[in-house]
Amino acid sequence: MTDSKRDNSEGNGGFAGFDPKSVEPYIVKDPEAMAVNFARALENLGKAASAWLAPRERGEKVDTVADPITDMVKTLSKVGEYWLSDPRRTLEAQTYLLSGYFGLWTKTMQRLSGDSSATSEAEPVKDKRFADEDWQKNPFFDFLKQTYLLTAGWAEKLVGDAEGLDEHTRHKAAFYTKQITAAFSPTNFIATNPQLYRETVASNAENLVRGMRMLAEDINLGRGELRLRQTDITKFAVGRDMALTPGKVIAQSDVCQIIQYEPATEKVLKRPLLICPPWINKFYILDLNPQKSFIKWCVEQGHTVFVISWVNPDQRHAAKDWTSYAREGIDFALETVEKATGEQEVNAIGYCVGGTLLAATLALHAKEKNKRIRTVTFLTTQVDFTFAGDLKVFVDEEQIASLEQQMNVVGYLEGSKMATAFNMLRASELIWPYFINSYLKGQDPLPFDLLFWNADSTRMAAANHSFYLRNCYLNNALSQGKMVLDGKTLSLKDVRIPVYNLATREDHIAPAKSVFVGSQCFGGPVEFVLTGSGHIAGVVNPPDKHKYQFWTGGPVKGEYEHWLESVKETPGSWWTHWHAWILSQDHRMAPARQPGGQALNALEEAPGSYVMERA
Repeated sequence: MTDSKRDNSEGNGGFAGFDPKSVEPYIVKDPEAMAVNFARALENLGKAASAWLAPRERGEKVDTVADPITDMVKTLSKVGEYWLSDPRRTLEAQTYLLSGYFGLWTKTMQRLSGDSSATSEAEPVKDKRFADEDWQKNPFFDFLKQTYLLTAGWAEKLVGDAEGLDEHTRHKAAFYTKQITAAFSPTNFIATNPQLYRETVASNAENLVRGMRMLAEDINLGRGELRLRQTDITKFAVGRDMALTPGKVIAQSDVCQIIQYEPATEKVLKRPLLICPPWINKFYILDLNPQKSFIKWCVEQGHTVFVISWVNPDQRHAAKDWTSYAREGIDFALETVEKATGEQEVNAIGYCVGGTLLAATLALHAKEKNKRIRTVTFLTTQVDFTFAGDLKVFVDEEQIASLEQQMNVVGYLEGSKMATAFNMLRASELIWPYFINSYLKGQDPLPFDLLFWNADSTRMAAANHSFYLRNCYLNNALSQGKMVLDGKTLSLKDVRIPVYNLATREDHIAPAKSVFVGSQCFGGPVEFVLTGSGHIAGVVNPPDKHKYQFWTGGPVKGEYEHWLESVKETPGSWWTHWHAWILSQDHRMAPARQPGGQALNALEEAPGSYVMERA
């Protein structure tokens, strides 16, 4: 082959110019050192296995992993039944895959022989897993990558083309298929990932020694469950590095503490602001640090801010259901606000499932003529679960019954279970990169406050979680006017106070379309606002960062896609827009209020003790 032809082949992505010297980083230079380190890595792997087995042998941990695996096998078997029940369909599926393999093999051979016209199939442009240049340049790794992408696409096509599946089964099958293909990506294994292979050879497997040590440490930390290492948790502490806005815990019930923050202005809005965060996570996502704190910002705008800090429940809270959380949480907080300020009218904010509980409580208040809450803001909150996204995969009668049986043994759901479910929604971003970096590369993760908060999971009381899954995800009872709380059947049409409803465009937990549809359930005026980014970053977006954008305008009716066509885009944070909306509802001012006022003594400094309890 001439030099010009070789150069042309290289420029077009062929292998004719493949340099044999490029394989040198893959050749073991010190077999003895590598053997020693492999032995050390296996020793650490044994420690990880012991950390996993020990709590099970002591009876402290009962495995429930068989239940989701059983559901996955049953679901995917229904897809298999469709393709295997008819020989013609079986042949069609086999032919489609094998023809793809043959085509890929032929193209690879052509490229190896110097045919520059035989370019490989283009991988997904945004797939960061295959960023290393050897996924394109090295014929072995390029072939692995293309084979994987072809097989993953084929598996997803089998699910999509299978007939006779109900909507929920198809949704589950597609979700499980994505989890399997993500897990079996060649990027997740040393021998099939060029970067991992090179690093293992270069360090004589020292990376595996570190990685297996980290694996053992993380299983120990999770008391028999793998607590995936996403950040350096030793670099943060609640109350020292985060949740720093000055305030006091001024009241406490079995299910929550009430925090009132110290004023930062001489005058404050007459209506106090009560924030109801989700109990699935801890409240300090809204007070992560002084630069990102929504709570601090609200205080500086003249709000008297109160926050519900939910208990991290244990077996004592097993019977606490939504009525308990509404009465001993939200109503208890409202009574506390009145005692501390003398005000009966408040502005309220509910975040995620905290917003769903708040919406149900407002419907209950409407039945009882309770008018304490005069405006409500929902942040990434679903009240209609028709389009609730991939979390619906985990919810059907069989799965809930199994989960209830497990929860009833100890009285709660382990925080790690829900954390794993959330991570699975974006496994290729939230699971496997951290698995690779920590346990295969042996790299210590960088400190990141948001990931520290994400790892600070909470348990969920059995009755509370069961009520949530059944009434919201399974039966969609709240939006249909069928939810019963404290003996009363609720209707969101009874909620006629002004509503500010915020959705985030890339939300995997509360999809924007789901939030939009829920906006139409209320009986009063609704200001629907869409912001950029996702469930957390879209909400925690201080104005001085000048990040993202938000969209407003257009009546909240019809289809979400149609609403998007007529909206106005504004650069930056939604925070200032929301504050202007609050002022438009009531801009009256009052002298600044100290935590507790004259009626309540401080129990402890913010952020309180409930938030310190780790799962």
